[in-house]
Amino acid sequence: MLRFDLLATDGAARRGRLTLNHGVVETPAFMPVGTYGTVKGVLPQSLRDMGAQIILGNTFHLWLRPGLDVLRAFGGLHRFEGWERPILTDSGGFQVFSLGGSAKVSEEGVKFASPVNGDRLLLTPEVSMQIQQVLGSDIVMQFDECTPYRRGEQVTTEEQARRSMELSLRWAKRCVAEFARLENPNALFGIVQGGMYETLREASAAALAELDLPGYAIGGVSVGEPKEDMRRIMAHTPRLLPAGKPRYLMGVGTPEDLVEGVAHGVDLFDCVMPTRNARNGHLFTRFGDLRIRNARYKADPRPIEPGCACHACAGFSRAYLHHLDRCGEMLGPMLASLHNLHYYLNLMREVRAALEAGSFGAFAARFAADRARGVGDG
Repeated sequence: MLRFDLLATDGAARRGRLTLNHGVVETPAFMPVGTYGTVKGVLPQSLRDMGAQIILGNTFHLWLRPGLDVLRAFGGLHRFEGWERPILTDSGGFQVFSLGGSAKVSEEGVKFASPVNGDRLLLTPEVSMQIQQVLGSDIVMQFDECTPYRRGEQVTTEEQARRSMELSLRWAKRCVAEFARLENPNALFGIVQGGMYETLREASAAALAELDLPGYAIGGVSVGEPKEDMRRIMAHTPRLLPAGKPRYLMGVGTPEDLVEGVAHGVDLFDCVMPTRNARNGHLFTRFGDLRIRNARYKADPRPIEPGCACHACAGFSRAYLHHLDRCGEMLGPMLASLHNLHYYLNLMREVRAALEAGSFGAFAARFAADRARGVGDG
């Protein structure tokens, strides 16, 4: 089940409400990434407390571990990981891209050696749909080929990107057929590909729109391309998609990327950046980014971000987080992850409030000015 209600607009930016089988998602929304069935270092209750409405899981990795027999025995991913709210699962296309030359792509699907035990495996559009049926994810992503920015030393040509995009379209049709055969009660999203070429993005979006899917994603960004190219495609693609359907920008990105994406009409975002950066001592704040392992914080009594309501800021100092980071204590990245995720989720709450008030432009300008002030780390 999926219903998308458009509640307000401010320019191209949209305020919506997405109703799924496991609950409602107020959009624009950021989705924390839980690749293996867990958002690294963060308890599900902590995610609920900070307002996470929907999280991600990954088809490829959960297929390999713990495997479908275990997940089937639990009735799917929700019960297995103790999360009763909506879940979106990536189809495995990006993970196949990440395998590089060891994966062999054909019309049938992708053959590769399992990074877990070396078994030879075949992932096809049909298999991806079958895995996601077992996972029980509220939003199922089509299996696609994630077009790389480079092939070896050369930037992917328009013709190479076209062939990749057209393969993803053929796979999308197979996903639709298998999804229907399985009578999956959840929602299937298509993925727009086409590399860094606007005309290919237009062709992909038009063909996917003909399939009349419940929602659409913009894939093939944050794959090594220059920032200006990512921003160009992010600005161009959302307006190509049906206005009455949710739009999801995959794998992006920084706080600035999120606000800019909203301005172009994106409704859903995900990225590993809040937790990955946290594990490396990189913290996001309203006034710029902070590297907690820098010596300047050794005796700093202030919280990460004064005024922040997260658990890390409410109870601990920068000096303590610096100490934990320097000692390699696991509590350090746990607290940093709590803060970064709270920052991202709170940013999206503020975005939604600005859209409701018709003041998104003023909010975006103030956000940019505040972030440009910096906290002294550069």
